[in-house]
Amino acid sequence: MNQTGLPARRSAHHLLMQITGEGRLMAELISGGALARLENDDRARAQRLATEALRGLDRADRMLKPYLKKTPPDHVMNALRLGVIELCSGEAAHGVVNAYVEIVARNKRTQAMKGLTNAVLRKIAAEGPEGWNKRAIPLTPGWLRQPLVAAWGRDAVTGMEAAHFAGAPLDLSVKGDAEAVAQALDGIVLPTGSVRLQNGGQVSALKGYEEGDWWVQDAAAAIPVKLLGDVKGLNVLDLCAAPGGKAMQLAALGARVTAVDISEKRMERISENLARVGLSADCVVSDAFTYEHGGFDAVLLDAPCSATGTIRRHPDLPYAKDGSEFGALIDQQEAMIDHALTLLKPGGKLVFCTCSLLPDEGEVQAEEALARHPGLRIEADALQIDGIDSDWITPEGGLRLRPDYWPDIGGMDGFYMAVLRKPA
Repeated sequence: MNQTGLPARRSAHHLLMQITGEGRLMAELISGGALARLENDDRARAQRLATEALRGLDRADRMLKPYLKKTPPDHVMNALRLGVIELCSGEAAHGVVNAYVEIVARNKRTQAMKGLTNAVLRKIAAEGPEGWNKRAIPLTPGWLRQPLVAAWGRDAVTGMEAAHFAGAPLDLSVKGDAEAVAQALDGIVLPTGSVRLQNGGQVSALKGYEEGDWWVQDAAAAIPVKLLGDVKGLNVLDLCAAPGGKAMQLAALGARVTAVDISEKRMERISENLARVGLSADCVVSDAFTYEHGGFDAVLLDAPCSATGTIRRHPDLPYAKDGSEFGALIDQQEAMIDHALTLLKPGGKLVFCTCSLLPDEGEVQAEEALARHPGLRIEADALQIDGIDSDWITPEGGLRLRPDYWPDIGGMDGFYMAVLRKPA
């Protein structure tokens, strides 16, 4: 990227400012049009650059620290971080330094710091990729790292941080023959049956996309449906259905699927995806708590949560959030479990899951649900499926997945899931 890349750099800087300063999530910013004015190449470049900066933010700060007497204003600090990321990935120093000096100089409040920006980035350029690679794996911000260490131990969290820094490969759920799709796309079939591509590229350009042979879904997110076993002909409710991967799995397995989501826009996307892959479901726009049609054989509840298990793909999360909203989410999950159980017929199964690394949103929820509902039990036998390591099974009979699992093949999202059987 040279000086012609200034629009992409300015947009990447804007994304970082909004995420680190205003607590906005990248997906929210992009869907809101933050990159809409850019050409396609610049849009992709800005998003990639901001993502790389967030993944390496702690390491970038450590590189900058010896050259800064005190932390500069956010506008300058984020320009320096982006400069570090580019210089340490081998971009030509002249273009990088000039671009970020200009970004700092254009802001009246920070224009006096353009000399500092120039001097610091030139020193970073002298260290280059070699200096970058000497630094430790970036640490998760303390507000999240501390509870993770308390839950899983320091070594496990170090493994998670390595997975977060590496990012996520592209996983696909396949409607038919996984081996054939893997061969066609130069991927591998994972132990649980998903197909993994190390270099996915543009999803819609991949072979089989238009034909509806597969859909994008992290391997961990594909497991909850598998815990239901044979669902052919069963009435199954996907209670918080967006983005729709689980509804497609259920439909592909022959279930009669009702997909519920509160967002009309998200439900339109689910309907489009179902149509692309040639599958059908009854798509209902509704608040989960006001949906009252009961008698389902099974309910899948992928409850709203902290999403701390998805940092491999969403490195903005620990910088946009501070944990202050997690208490409300935990209360909501509890209420959702209670409501979901009312929608099951006697003897029906509820799969509760969250893409969280926090036990309060997983193991604790399952244990407390058992305490609240006499006769409710966890079916640990449901976890006996291909690819599940017995070490992942928790004492109460749920399944705990973490990003540091499968380290040799690219990790997985953090997830918790349990199968709860309603009394007959």
